[in-house]
This record gives sequence, structure tokens and C-alpha cells, in this order.
Amino acid sequence: MANFPTHIAIGTLVSGTLATLTLAVDAVSPENLVAVTMAGVLGSVLPDIDLKDSRPARAMFAGLAVFFAFAVLFSVAGRYSVAEMLILYVGTLVAVRYGAKWVFFKMSYHRGIWHSILAAVFVSLFTAAVFYHGLGRPDAVAWLAAGFMFIGYMTHLTLDEIYSVDVMDTRIKASFGTAIKLVDRRHWGHSAAMAAAALLAFAITPSSKLFIHNIAQPSLWSSLQAQLLPHKGATWFGVNVGEMLARAKLRANRVETVAPAQPVSAIATGSVVPPAATARPVVEPPSNPVKTVP
Repeated sequence: MANFPTHIAIGTLVSGTLATLTLAVDAVSPENLVAVTMAGVLGSVLPDIDLKDSRPARAMFAGLAVFFAFAVLFSVAGRYSVAEMLILYVGTLVAVRYGAKWVFFKMSYHRGIWHSILAAVFVSLFTAAVFYHGLGRPDAVAWLAAGFMFIGYMTHLTLDEIYSVDVMDTRIKASFGTAIKLVDRRHWGHSAAMAAAALLAFAITPSSKLFIHNIAQPSLWSSLQAQLLPHKGATWFGVNVGEMLARAKLRANRVETVAPAQPVSAIATGSVVPPAATARPVVEPPSNPVKTVP
């Protein structure tokens, strides 16, 4: 399977590409887009949560512990004393961080139900519910985060399946077919529990009408298509490439008339005129003497 840095790198690339397309059509505000993109990156490493002592597992349960501890603290604020609230906060933190983690790994194994499309559906629905109820985001933003989570999750499964094929030795590893599957056929009880969890998560998700209406509009897709590449004659990164190439071609085809070079003396500079350049005196031949006839 692909290692953790590979999943992070590819997941970030995929989520960043989706964020760029979303930003291009102005589908969501930048402050919401950051949280939505992080959901996609999280989904790209989440399937490894069933790998004991892995970095995704440690980070996931640590994050869930903090989230539920603060949720309990805020829910009992003003009803109990400081000491009682502190006990509830620390107790929830320890129970989720260690207790829930221990129970989770007792009931799961690597490449089990968490490496399935059903699990991707569950975590996506759960993401929509958390964004709407827990973070107070609009329903359309919540479903957009669910979409990012699903694509990130499926990116992880696809990478693991690709790494199951040894191209150099032209063979298929024994792990082939365990990364992407609809359900876990080896443990139907796990599959049934995941299906029930997905139904419960769907029951608390916000309405998806506005999200479906927005992404189904032809104007959104035409706007995206129009912004994929610069318009004809437009510039790339501030440089008009077409005009630059035309000028270069014109310079290459231009025939320049160069004046013939004048012969230059070996010593052509300075204030002293070289002897070679001094005009030679004209010596006239002596005239024949005129003989006087006596």
C-alpha cells in the first residue's frame, strides 16, 4: 500500500485542484473553502484509521477527544462548578482518546470495513452533519465538504489499489482487491454496523436541495469551462505569449542590411597617428639634363 507521505501529497494535490475549480466559479467564500479543503485532505488519510498506532489513527482519536471534550464542556457551562466541569472535560478527553480507541481496535482490523465505499459514504454524511450542526456552516457548504471528503477518501483507496500491482515484476500482490470494495464480505456484522451508522448520519444531515440546485446549474459549468484557460489573446502570468512569439518570429525573418566593415589598423585608437597611416612623400624621378650644344 502507499505510505503516509504519499497519501498526504496526493490527497493535498487532489483537494487543492478541487479547491481551485471551486474558487474559479466563486461557489463558496474563501473562509469556508479552507475548511472544505481540509476535509478533503483528511479524507485522503482517514482509511488508515484502522491501522493500529498509525499517524492517522493517533491524530484522529486525539482530535475527536478534544472535540467531544469541548462539546461536553460547553453544554454544561454555567450548570456546574469549575471543579465539576474540569472533571467532565478531562474525563471525556481520556475516555475518547484511550477508551474509544481501545474499543475501536478491538472491533476492527486493517483493510476491513474502513477500506470500503460504504465507509466513504458514512464519513461523507458524517462530515456534512458536523459542518452543519457542529461548525454552523450553511447547508450547501456542508454538502460541499462532504463531497471533498468522499473524493479524498476514494483517492486513498485508489492509491492503495494501484500499489497492489507490482509493475516491475509484472505481478499482482495478495492485497489486490482489498482496498476498494463495496462492503467487507469477511465480516458482514461490520458491514451491517457501518450501513446503520450511515443511515443515522444521513438522518441528521442538512437539506441538500440548495447544493444540488447550485451544482446543477448550466451557468456554473459554462463559467468553469470559460475559465479553464486564458481567453484568446489573453496573457499567461502577465505575459502575452502569442505576441511574444510573433515578435520573435518577426525578428528571425527580418533581413538586416549590414554596412561593410572598414579595415581597421592594428593600432586604431589613441592620439598618436601610427606610422603606417602617414602619407608617404611623392618622389619624382630626376629629369634628364639638357645638353647644351656648343
